[in-house]
Amino acid sequence: MESTFSLLAYILLLAAVIASLISFWRVNKYTSNLALAALVLAFVSLTLALGQRSLAAGRLPFANLYEFTLLFAWGMLLFYLLSRKYIQSDLLTAIMAVLEVFVISYANTLSAAARPLMPALQSLWLQFHVLTAIIAYGAFGLSFGLAIIYLLKAKGYRDTGARALPPLARIDNLMHWSVVIGFPFMTLVLITGAVWAEEVWGRWWGWDPKETWALITWLIYAAYLHARKTYDWRGKRAAVMAIAGFLAVLFTLFGVTLLLPGLHSYV
Repeated sequence: MESTFSLLAYILLLAAVIASLISFWRVNKYTSNLALAALVLAFVSLTLALGQRSLAAGRLPFANLYEFTLLFAWGMLLFYLLSRKYIQSDLLTAIMAVLEVFVISYANTLSAAARPLMPALQSLWLQFHVLTAIIAYGAFGLSFGLAIIYLLKAKGYRDTGARALPPLARIDNLMHWSVVIGFPFMTLVLITGAVWAEEVWGRWWGWDPKETWALITWLIYAAYLHARKTYDWRGKRAAVMAIAGFLAVLFTLFGVTLLLPGLHSYV
């Protein structure tokens, strides 16, 4: 059942991408609503897939990179759906749908075998570590989408979909609040990771590649918030920093695993 739900979520995400593109080609509230409905159903399917995997394995889905990638996609979808109360843009729907397809496509290249938790992963701190990461990365994924549409609108792009883009100031404010929500949880990612590392490896910090890139990610978003608070950085500069931060998130999750193996390679 898990594989069925995962496949269904992937198909629905592809449908959301297609419906979003059609709504740009020909303004139509029905294709716009279809894209949104597909994302909602994809979120439900992904939730069911993760729930089924947890029941079958007798544990939370934290054991490997495949499971965390699905959780990452789930978290971004959750924040996108929550943002619908504040912004209803076909362009944002399209961006998030494409991002979701990219992440799930990568997950499909990984081993999906449900294995027991390794001794190093049998820790309550791991659960806090992963849960805070899901919230942080989900919020940062939304800020990434908002940053892209900010830059496009600033360049003169006009949303031709059924739902027009809000003013630039509103997009910038939503992007800022996405980072504000994600940053404390990113801080907890570092703290819980350090406590977990001390429990498992007997040291708080070892400059492992994934630890280092998690810190780089934290520093980028810290710089974003500091620049906004101190120098009133808004608009294009803030959007570029939000995009850079999320690219660091992607490299931390995927690039480090592929290019810089270390103690975190198994996740």
